[in-house]
Amino acid sequence: MKLYKLFMFVFIVIVLYTGCSKKNSDGSMYRNDLARTGVYNTKAIIELTGVKWKFVLDPGDRIYSTPTISNGVVYFGTGDGYLYALDIKTGQEKWKFETGDCIYSSPAISDGVVYVGSFDSYLYALDAKMGQMKWKFETDKENFSSPAISDGVVYFGSKDGHLYALDTKTGQIKWKFETDNGIYSSPAISDGVVYFGSLDNYLYAVDTKTGQMKWKYEIGRYTDSSPAISDDVVYIGSLDGDLYALDKTTSQMMWKFDTGGEIDSSPAISDGIVYIGIEDGYLYALE
Repeated sequence: MKLYKLFMFVFIVIVLYTGCSKKNSDGSMYRNDLARTGVYNTKAIIELTGVKWKFVLDPGDRIYSTPTISNGVVYFGTGDGYLYALDIKTGQEKWKFETGDCIYSSPAISDGVVYVGSFDSYLYALDAKMGQMKWKFETDKENFSSPAISDGVVYFGSKDGHLYALDTKTGQIKWKFETDNGIYSSPAISDGVVYFGSLDNYLYAVDTKTGQMKWKYEIGRYTDSSPAISDDVVYIGSLDGDLYALDKTTSQMMWKFDTGGEIDSSPAISDGIVYIGIEDGYLYALE
C-alpha cells in the first residue's frame, strides 16, 4: 500500500449496501473477497445525484485506510490512529477506538469482530458493535497489510518481514513465515494457500495450515501491490512496471505485461479482464 499523502479535512463517502461475494464466506474485508479480486456484487451508480452524507474529521487528519462495510456499518482507520464505525445510512458515529499510531490497514470483519493493523505494531481484534478490544497482538514493526480471515485464522503481513497466522478468537500465533524484507502487501487466499508479496522482490505462496512455503517467484523489483486470484492464476504488479500472471500451483509465469511505469496499485479482475493502474496516470484493461 503506497503511503499517499492525502491532505484531507473531510472524509466524503457515497455509500451503497454491498453483499458478500461467494469467495468471501469468512466476512467483509479489503477488496471484498479472499481472492482479492476487487469485485463487488452491488448496484452501480448510473447517475450521480449528490452526496448522501459526509463525516468530518479533525482539521489536518487524513484517511489512508479503505472502508469496509458490514451489517449496516462502515469501518475505516485514520491518520490520528482511530478506527471509526459509522452508520452507513446516516454517517453518524457509532464508536471509535484509539490505537497508538496511524492506521493504513483496512479492517476485516468476521463473526462480529473487527480486525485491523496499526503503525503502533499491533493487530487489534475489536467487538464490531461496541468497539471494545478483545485482544491485540504485537509485531516488531508497523503494520500496513490488511488482514484476511479464513477458517478461524487471521493472516496479515508486517514491516518486520513476517506473515502472521493468528487464531481469531484468542490472538494466539499459529505460525509466522519470514521473508527478507517488510510486507506491505495484503494476503490473498485460495485453496489452502496464502499468497503475498514482499519488499524482498518475491511473491510467495505459503500453506495456510503449516506455514510452509510452497513456492516463491522473483519479480523485477519490490512490490507493495496485493495479489489477486482468478481461475488458478495469481496476478500481481511490481515497481518494475510489469503486471505478472502466474500459475497459482506451480508459479510458472503465464505472461507479463510491461506498463512502462511503476505499479503500486493492486489488480482487479472481472469477466476475464484484469484492470491495473500505474503511476504515469493510465488505467489498463487487459484480456
